[in-house]
Amino acid sequence: MIRLLCSLFFLISLDINSHEFNPAHLVIEELTEDLSYEAIWMYPYKNIGRRAEIIFPNECVSESNDLYYQGKYINEKIFLECSSPLKGLSIEIVNLSVLTDALITINFKNNTFEGLVNVQNNILKIPLESNYYPYSYLELGFSHLFDGLDHILFIFGLLFCISGLINIIKTITAFTIAHSITLGLTVFELISLPQGTTEALIALTIVYLASEINQNKRSTKTPWIMAFGFGLLHGLGFAGALIDIGIANNKMLLSLFFFNAGIELAQIALIPIPLLLIFLANKYNSPNTLKIFASYSIGGLGFYWFIDRVIGIIL
Repeated sequence: MIRLLCSLFFLISLDINSHEFNPAHLVIEELTEDLSYEAIWMYPYKNIGRRAEIIFPNECVSESNDLYYQGKYINEKIFLECSSPLKGLSIEIVNLSVLTDALITINFKNNTFEGLVNVQNNILKIPLESNYYPYSYLELGFSHLFDGLDHILFIFGLLFCISGLINIIKTITAFTIAHSITLGLTVFELISLPQGTTEALIALTIVYLASEINQNKRSTKTPWIMAFGFGLLHGLGFAGALIDIGIANNKMLLSLFFFNAGIELAQIALIPIPLLLIFLANKYNSPNTLKIFASYSIGGLGFYWFIDRVIGIIL
């Protein structure tokens, strides 16, 4: 009966796709001292609904060029002539979808400011002070993990495969160190792997973990070694998402640190969920039922994503 239910879940899962992390990005460059600016508005063209629009301050007159496609984005180049500095003014993004945040980067001559807007809070006020820390990348990293169902299922599969608090700490730490390494190396262009190939291999890691969940004899002595190896691959996936939107400021290391910290906070927030499920299953004497369901559901989705991504590479 359990196998039948899991098979039905797998069939239903064919309509589920892992949501891609594609926030919009507005990059504004200060050109001269006479209040001239040049902007690039990058918006994901696969986004549901019409393209979001920018409302610049009344003190600015904007002129845009024709739209053009680049990667996953449709781009618009905009020129601004303002009667006063942008500092202290506000920028509004209208028609954002629920699934799309917008990162706003303003590179002034002497400093940079960044902020994040979404459908609930779509107005960004540019502060007058010059001190800047790229906190927006913390929220982007947090959103990236929660928007990616494949990464969430990987964390769940990893925790279902190990037991013991010490093993959990070691495993999560190893995964964190590994993906931090490849995330940094990729962003600084020291290593690279095609994004399609990376995503397909990430799906395979989910399938592998799903097969391990239902094994009676699991390698519990050194699970962190497996986590470290898979973490290197997932770091390439995290980097691909970050490279797509670009780090358009002069504080690359800090932006990278905050993005990675956001991913870690999201991972920590996810840990109690599978642990609670395991606790309840043990309390009601049904750990095998939970393992079978987790194995089939996680594995089914992982295998579907692997086939889908391989087809995407071929076509």
